[in-house]
Amino acid sequence: MVINILLIDDEEKLRSLLKRIISLEGYKVADVATIANARHALENQPVDIVLCDVKLTDGNGVDFTREVKEKYPSVEVILLTAYGNLPDGIQAIKNGAFDYLVKGNDNDKIIPLLSRVSEKVALQKRVVKLEQQLGSQFGFEKIIGNSPEIQSAIQLARKVAPTEAAVLLTGETGTGKEVFAQAIHYSSPHLNQAFVALNCSAFSKDLLESELFGHKAGAFTGANKDKKGLVEEANGGTLFLDEIGEMPMELQPKLLRLLENGTYLRVGDTREHKATLRIIAASNRDLQKEIAEGHFRSDLYYRIAVFSIDLPSLRERVKDIPLLAQHFLNLYAGKTNKNIYAISKEALELLKQNEWKGNVRELKNVMERAVILEESDTLQPGSLPYEIRQGKSCNNGSLYHLATIEEFHIRKMLQHTHGNKAEAARLMDIGLATLYRKIEEYGIK
Repeated sequence: MVINILLIDDEEKLRSLLKRIISLEGYKVADVATIANARHALENQPVDIVLCDVKLTDGNGVDFTREVKEKYPSVEVILLTAYGNLPDGIQAIKNGAFDYLVKGNDNDKIIPLLSRVSEKVALQKRVVKLEQQLGSQFGFEKIIGNSPEIQSAIQLARKVAPTEAAVLLTGETGTGKEVFAQAIHYSSPHLNQAFVALNCSAFSKDLLESELFGHKAGAFTGANKDKKGLVEEANGGTLFLDEIGEMPMELQPKLLRLLENGTYLRVGDTREHKATLRIIAASNRDLQKEIAEGHFRSDLYYRIAVFSIDLPSLRERVKDIPLLAQHFLNLYAGKTNKNIYAISKEALELLKQNEWKGNVRELKNVMERAVILEESDTLQPGSLPYEIRQGKSCNNGSLYHLATIEEFHIRKMLQHTHGNKAEAARLMDIGLATLYRKIEEYGIK
């Protein structure tokens, strides 16, 4: 990793000597004589470390340190002075300098000091790189779609991400609420902290409370030791509460308490615990209707819905289907080591016409199944579920309907017999005429 050093000193001979010494250690060194030239260098070239004299013709290095740290927080500053001055040294450190050296007396310390600073710079660069990787893996770039509907939701999420506001994501099942929650978290100042997800519909009331807040040993039968809750795990980061509309009424005041004053009680405990975290909630229910029916607290709703984003269904953004389908095709072709590169126009048209009650999640499942079945390099209509080919809505459950299972079995048997239909009919214990009829019905080639 190359470390870029900017050397600032108005004594030309000393500056040239220092530049040569430092360059021989493998550093890339640029040198200037004035603060004005240093500003230009910082704006126009990469700089990791500034090595700066205190007394310069157009300013003071101690004051310049504050300016550098305000504009370029990741740049480290080392100050050099001809005369040791304790007040200057103290002020330099207060202004953000890494260290303060006296010329002549501390010459032998410069290279070891640069080595230590370089380690810090290298670590900072690795952290930035990891943050960028997290952003590309879980950030908004992961959300696929160019339609105005999805772009509008992304724009709202980008705006709220840097804040501390609680967010409520609404929309049908399968619209990508957890993907949005992750993108908000990994685009926030807390991206290096934990992102913890909990599906509120997956637990009974008692288990949900224990999972959320933790419990003390002996709180109930089987509680043999203290257990951390997900609130504690997410402390400093983000807690994503999926299907919050399923949270029992008895538990809602305890979540409200956490949101209002940052405190909570473990099950069976009397001592309050504190947590600072962001809540992102999601629901496919109409929470206003749930409030009217007495199933959800209005005060909790207004705490979690500080910023609400409604995610569009796949039916509302049909133009995104080709992008999503190709993405899933590439994903599953790679996982199954199949050379399938494209989707035929006929297959794509069928995908666009489907109702997609299960939204993006359903499309993902359909594409996984289709990739398993497809034998050519282009996805054909015959690899799509029977319901889609017949123009019927295909939801998650229909992937397991009898017709779909039957078609899948016939395809597999024909693959097993290398296309020998008589042998396939014999193995399935059906008549050859029946097999031909099924082949025609399902469009098997």
